[in-house]
Amino acid sequence: MKLLEYEGKKILQTSNIAVPKSFVAGESADFLPAVLKSQVPVGGRGKAGGVVIVKDDAEYTAEREKISHLEIKGYTPKTILAEQPLDIDRELYLSLVIDKATASTELMAHKRGGVEVEDNAAEDFLKLTLETGSADAAGQQLADYYDLPDKTFALQDLVEKLYVLFNQQDMTLLEINPLVLTKTGELVAADAKITLDDAAQFRHPDWSFELDPVETNFVTLDETGNVATIANGAGLAMATVDAVADNGMKPANFLDIGGGANEASVLAAFKRITEYSHVKVIIINIFAGITRCDEVARAIIAARAQLDDLPPLAIRLAGTNYEQAAKLLQQQNIPIHANLDQALAAAKELT
Repeated sequence: MKLLEYEGKKILQTSNIAVPKSFVAGESADFLPAVLKSQVPVGGRGKAGGVVIVKDDAEYTAEREKISHLEIKGYTPKTILAEQPLDIDRELYLSLVIDKATASTELMAHKRGGVEVEDNAAEDFLKLTLETGSADAAGQQLADYYDLPDKTFALQDLVEKLYVLFNQQDMTLLEINPLVLTKTGELVAADAKITLDDAAQFRHPDWSFELDPVETNFVTLDETGNVATIANGAGLAMATVDAVADNGMKPANFLDIGGGANEASVLAAFKRITEYSHVKVIIINIFAGITRCDEVARAIIAARAQLDDLPPLAIRLAGTNYEQAAKLLQQQNIPIHANLDQALAAAKELT
């Protein structure tokens, strides 16, 4: 379950983690100047025009109206967040994520955060494994890495709060980008991207958010991965991920679209994949039963039409309504591979 920024920041505030002063933008502003931010569950809002600084009432009214109707990667916001601008000295990157390979919580950090964080080389990120009692050591290493020795205690406190919150709320991702160091020396979470574990919802009767839990089993494996995968059925999805790795490529995700997937749910999966900035190709491996090949084909065609940043596709389909799917894709000049090996070979040429 992906939270919108304002929802994530409310959770951060429950642990006394500093966030900008804010209000949900209504007909009039609580204060000005303010930064208006579209609340959609995708990246790239700033470049798309969904983040704007307004200085007076006229700008506030005009930009709020504009942003409220601005579609970004298929999403139109129900909520606009307005925040007090920060006096920024530095923008840093900090996140906590579940490492599926080791079943541990991994802290990732970079000295340069903000809108171009994906351009940072993967080997330049600081990566630490967190566990109970490790916050002080991690905070010290973070202070050394950021070259902020005078913020050691503050970073130790921040890591401890984030780690406790991460576990208490059953998060799979907690990303603060940027973590802003203000000119007065305060560390502030200027943005927050949080994903909660849908399977843990029974433990949290208080959870109530704008977005519904995702219908697909979508797990990030490596945000720097160069191949995304879509399959139906957990076994086939795992086999597809393993095959990608065995062929020398780096899988970004595990995605089981389930047995009852339809055009809408598959299209939603494509939208999520476009958030991975390093993905060069998407491998689609469907053996259709309840899920129909023609539904998948329609989702592929819709994704090609609606998502400008959709990576190339390597498609293998088989099973229910394959003939209809093949005809639909052929009409759009979209090739299908006869088997997974051929799809993998095609993908490797693109990575």
